[in-house]
Amino acid sequence: MVTLDVRPQLLDALSALRDRVAAARFPLPLAGAPRARANRDELLAQLDDYLVPRLRDPEAPLLAVVGGSTGAGKSTLVNSLVGRRVSEAGVLRPTTRTPVLVCHPEDHHWFSGMRVLPDLTRVWTPHQEAGDDLLLPGENPARVLRVETADTLPPGLALLDAPDVDSLVADNRVLAAELICAADIWIMVTTAARYADAVPWHLLRTAKEYDATLVTVLDRVPHQVVSEVSRQYGALLTKAGLGDVPRFTVPELPESAWGGGLLPATAVASLRTWLVHQAQDPAARQHTLARTAHGVLNSLKSRMPELASAAAAQYAAALRLTAAVEGAYDSEYARVRGRLQAGAVLAGDALKRWRAFPLDCTAAELLDALVESLGALLLCAVTAADERVDEAWRREPAAAARELTERDPTLESAEHRIGMAVRRWRRELEEYAEEEIRDLDRGVAPDPETVAALVATALLGGRRARVAGEGLAQRIGAHGALRLRDRGGRLLAEHLDRVVHGERERRLAPLDALDVHPEPQAELIAALSVLQKER
Repeated sequence: MVTLDVRPQLLDALSALRDRVAAARFPLPLAGAPRARANRDELLAQLDDYLVPRLRDPEAPLLAVVGGSTGAGKSTLVNSLVGRRVSEAGVLRPTTRTPVLVCHPEDHHWFSGMRVLPDLTRVWTPHQEAGDDLLLPGENPARVLRVETADTLPPGLALLDAPDVDSLVADNRVLAAELICAADIWIMVTTAARYADAVPWHLLRTAKEYDATLVTVLDRVPHQVVSEVSRQYGALLTKAGLGDVPRFTVPELPESAWGGGLLPATAVASLRTWLVHQAQDPAARQHTLARTAHGVLNSLKSRMPELASAAAAQYAAALRLTAAVEGAYDSEYARVRGRLQAGAVLAGDALKRWRAFPLDCTAAELLDALVESLGALLLCAVTAADERVDEAWRREPAAAARELTERDPTLESAEHRIGMAVRRWRRELEEYAEEEIRDLDRGVAPDPETVAALVATALLGGRRARVAGEGLAQRIGAHGALRLRDRGGRLLAEHLDRVVHGERERRLAPLDALDVHPEPQAELIAALSVLQKER
């Protein structure tokens, strides 16, 4: 007989794998991202709510989760198995809002803590009437687990009435799937009218995929068609490879039709006997635990590589988006350097001011014009780079991520940032000019603003500004002029690098904030490998 492996080494490997799964992120809207996120969440739910706590406490009671579609009669079934109303049943849909867990009083301690379903707040109301959901102030009813005790249930067995898996309330659907993942035994409930619907079959196929301990209940079957409906349902199960799944039929009775919430004991006697046998017979209990646990463990062989592949696709997409930004900005940066060497800044109003200097144009006016022209050149380059990025990103589905398309309205514009950068360069250049003439004879020392205007023109004007270099040498000497041009040139290059790099980093910042890295792929596969070795 297969036994449950509860060695500490296996638990450590499983905990490490769980942490890797929790760390995996799929923020970019790729084709497989929604499936990857759903698979990760489902896997985390199975690890946190079932597998890890089950391996740590193999002696804990069996948990049978009753799931199914709207109106299948799950609450009525649970009430009837317990022998009293513990979960609300009625004609209004959906009836099950807060999930209800029922166990023997001796087993209460297993479920009152956070051993299983740690994300749900416990509410224990042993004398509360069924249906009167008692919630903590401000508590979301979809995140509360109501714990009931009933001495009519045998020790070692707990029943959990889950919300509808096809509920109109999205939170209910999510919680229903989470609760099913916590089960030792999956009890799938459907009706004679809906046994061919897609929802119950999705659950049945999922249970088969994970090789979970599964039982089906065909509920509310009219007496006159019991044989025919049961035969057809059995044929469908066999066709789906589920022919060996225990199957129980509950007849349609006035209590179920009108939502009374309690069926005669004889209507559920066979199902109750089967459940009690699973909980109290040592061999049956061991088989149930081992099958469901090993089913989840075995499913990791395919689920973990699938998550790793999705993580790799995320990183590859992030690399493409990053490369588009870096390529666009590198290209525009090279173009700006070439334009500066060609003297493109000394054009338009700046060229007009230079030709009028110094007779009809002051040094300050010339510097203003040069700074404005330099800022316009840089802004044009940044705008062109962004347009190239937008064009490249339009071909990438990953670029449709909300975090990448939204622009923060509180951020300063590129024009404002570039304007401040070039004005800062001008101030520092003027400081360099003041330092250079500080040791000159005060009687012949030129105006520092004039020196700054000449060196700026020489740096930005290309061949057309040769006269500016000659004028600078005449005023402060050849060595001083060369020294000042070198310092000013390095300062210009630093500010140019800072502007382009800063704008590129701002464009990449939303992508960087998504935290898409190459490590998750390798970490997921490595964690699976370690777990497989421990098994």
